[in-house]
Amino acid sequence: MFKFIKSIKYDIDNVLKNDPAARSSVEVFFLYPTINALIHYKVAHFFYERRIFFIARLISQFARFLTGIEIHPGAKIGKGLFIDHGMGVVIGETAEVGDNVLLYHGVTLGGTGKEKGKRHPTVGNNVVIGAGAKILGPITIGDNCKVGANSVVLKNIPEGSTVVGIPGKIVESKNTELINIGDYEKFKRCAE
Repeated sequence: MFKFIKSIKYDIDNVLKNDPAARSSVEVFFLYPTINALIHYKVAHFFYERRIFFIARLISQFARFLTGIEIHPGAKIGKGLFIDHGMGVVIGETAEVGDNVLLYHGVTLGGTGKEKGKRHPTVGNNVVIGAGAKILGPITIGDNCKVGANSVVLKNIPEGSTVVGIPGKIVESKNTELINIGDYEKFKRCAE
């Protein structure tokens, strides 16, 4: 129980750190859908890990009804997830989300079909995913990446990259060798 409370406190502190509109821990706890969704997710995940799937899904569907945020109880979520204006966020069953990730409304961490096994994305630590972005399939988004609003990402993204567009293209990276030469040249011209 202490571990559960400590993790919720960390999530609340992360919201306070990242949202200039948040005024107090009490406000965040009672009024922010991200905290409500995470509390329900943690309880549902507890049941999911014990193979009590019906109860797990019932709890997650109730949370979806309350918050508009759908986190499958089988997903693996790190500490400090902040879902800002969470309506319409979907996190699939085999998705993995690292620590201190920021998702805006309308983000989907989804699959691309009816495959079995790992079929949802893995998102690294300290990642920001803009409103309406779709990250689809068993791909990896590296640590410290940024995904632009309404982007559709279908391929692995290396650590420290910024991705925009449909389909998502890397427009900035800590390691310029990772960027397709044509994209990088185009990016440099736009930046000048």
